[in-house]
Amino acid sequence: MPDQRLVIVDGVRTPFCKMGTDLARLGADELGRISVNALFARTGLDPQLVDEVIFGCVAQPVDAMNVARVIALRAGLPEHVPAVTVHRNCASGFEAITQAYERMNAGHGSIFIVGGAESMSQIPLLYKQSAAAKFSKLARAKGALQKLGVFSRFRPADFQPRIGLQLGLTDPISGLNMGETAEVLARERHISREEQDAFALKSHAHAVDAKEKLAEEICPVYVNGHAVLHDNGPRPEQSMEQLAKLRPVFDRKLGSVTAGNSSQITDGAVALLVTTEQKAAELGFKPLGRLLAYAYTGCDPARMGLGPVFAIRKLEESTGLTPNDADVIEINEAFAAQVLAVLQKLDNNVPREHLNVNGGSIALGHPVGATGSRLTLTSLKELARRGGKRALVSACVGGGQGAALWLERD
Repeated sequence: MPDQRLVIVDGVRTPFCKMGTDLARLGADELGRISVNALFARTGLDPQLVDEVIFGCVAQPVDAMNVARVIALRAGLPEHVPAVTVHRNCASGFEAITQAYERMNAGHGSIFIVGGAESMSQIPLLYKQSAAAKFSKLARAKGALQKLGVFSRFRPADFQPRIGLQLGLTDPISGLNMGETAEVLARERHISREEQDAFALKSHAHAVDAKEKLAEEICPVYVNGHAVLHDNGPRPEQSMEQLAKLRPVFDRKLGSVTAGNSSQITDGAVALLVTTEQKAAELGFKPLGRLLAYAYTGCDPARMGLGPVFAIRKLEESTGLTPNDADVIEINEAFAAQVLAVLQKLDNNVPREHLNVNGGSIALGHPVGATGSRLTLTSLKELARRGGKRALVSACVGGGQGAALWLERD
């Protein structure tokens, strides 16, 4: 079977909003539904033509398992259209795209809705297993006296929740949370607090300047009669002085990674229409661009932030392309220290004038299951504005992996 190239026809996303703010009341299923419905409105695609829906989501909602299927049905796709949720931590939005490509070339469809959705506001609090066992006994107890006997065994510690978000951002292999892995890189690569804060400041400045450009990829979200129209993370008045006042979060005494030079914890969703070149031509679509190549690699979980280095180098081996061949470059800003470490390891061979020109996750936020699709959409739209040919998008992945995609347009 000849290799079929995947093209990205168009995409749309919700605003990205900080955890606990404008979108906090909406679950990942509803955020995903909104993005998919907006995609159909934008492209005019008949839902009957879709072969499958593939969505990334890291924190699967317990009340909407296989959230991609819930998104698809609530967005009005026919029942016969299957859907699957994929999870590669921070690269889940990339995984949705590349799985569509693999399905195309296995002969399992030619039109896909892909993307990612994440409500980090709604990641639940959890009970300890010992407390859960007591609740189970309480539920099985018969009669008031027996219930009282079980209840008397509870202790105050049983009602202290485990924070699901905190657990999810901690790697069980290295024992480090994601911020601590950034501290490892900052120390080993001698990256100063000032360098990190300056990088963060630039992310906010770029995002503020790009507000109207980013609006082109955003659909409104209505919450209690209020329209949310823009990302709420970028700070127009951000300054080095303000950033310098923030205390380190992950190493209070010697650390340099702060809330200000880390990605924001965010809610949001992205939907993309991808298909084969032949099918796009048949339907009269002019795609934003195509997937040229991609790579996933593994690395030390304690230094997971270096993942993009290995993925980009692996792609260089297969394509001959280096960052200097890109007109637009997106390296996800999990942490300023992490991106700066990647740039060092790539021998500073990344043209800074092409890097994260519309801001990154430090300013825009990082709804982990959706970010890869957002990077793809943002880079292709910027590539069109610049009249460029190629974009390189990449991300580090919790657990010690890297992901990178080369995209191109005519």
